[in-house]
Amino acid sequence: MKKLFIAAILLIVVSVSYACPICGCGGGNLYMGLFPNFKSKFIGVRWNYAAYHTHLINDPTQFSHNYYNTTEIWGGIIIGKRWQLLAFLPYHSNIQFDDDAGHTTKSGLGDITLLGNYKLFDTRSGNISSQQVWIGGGVKIPSGSFNVDTNDPSTTLADINAQIGTGSVDLFLNARHSFQFKDFGINTSASYKIGMANSQHYKYGNKLDINSIAFYQLKTKRFIIAPNAGLAYENTGGNRLNRQKIYLNDGLDTGSFTTGGHVLNCLAGVEVNFKKVTIGANIQSPVSQQFAAGQTNLNMRGMVHLTFSL
Repeated sequence: MKKLFIAAILLIVVSVSYACPICGCGGGNLYMGLFPNFKSKFIGVRWNYAAYHTHLINDPTQFSHNYYNTTEIWGGIIIGKRWQLLAFLPYHSNIQFDDDAGHTTKSGLGDITLLGNYKLFDTRSGNISSQQVWIGGGVKIPSGSFNVDTNDPSTTLADINAQIGTGSVDLFLNARHSFQFKDFGINTSASYKIGMANSQHYKYGNKLDINSIAFYQLKTKRFIIAPNAGLAYENTGGNRLNRQKIYLNDGLDTGSFTTGGHVLNCLAGVEVNFKKVTIGANIQSPVSQQFAAGQTNLNMRGMVHLTFSL
């Protein structure tokens, strides 16, 4: 029964989500990946990168190349024996090259996310094996800018998804399972973001994210080097305006295809630990994807971080 319960928990998510110009997958970046090994608290800085290419099926001359950069300060603290608080403060820089406007850039503070997790159980067998399960939830605060008029007929999905923030308070459910046997381990995290409507009655789609990463620790006298590899899955629901689905055309009213989609990425990276300092990086490449009826494609994603355990 306990195994079934754990499996059900792991079908909830903690997300990696980026914008793209027409699929509607905008707003609310949050990525967990391999979690820092800390006993009390940690703080770190991460840089996330994603590149998309878009072309319209009915007019191939309409295209764009989009690059999303997020520099993020994140940290966590353990309270008591079973509680954990996490905070994420992102700064976004979104760059777009398209056939009409040429080069455009939007930068600024993004939406702050706060999470609280409870340690469901923690089992250890000496220094041989260990297993933990954390569950929790949180809130995304609309600290990033959302400066478009959704009632303007000239507003497009590209305008919406280029915004630094969502303008909405969103909710998160999340779970994380970690298992380690000697120097081998698997970290699986999941989150589900529930998008709420903002003051302009625009609602970004709900998002499910699951990633599972296996690693192996190579230990020297001074360093622990952990190469890792895994899979990351994202499924994004369609966006809505005034509770009505958004469709793909030049405006926000009617069209042929709904927004949203899914992508499965393979990833590979490395973590290097020296005492209380960890440096890591990974790269993600899509195995399969379907955004906006194939009109938008993720080219690649990447992440670099520097983390201090305090």
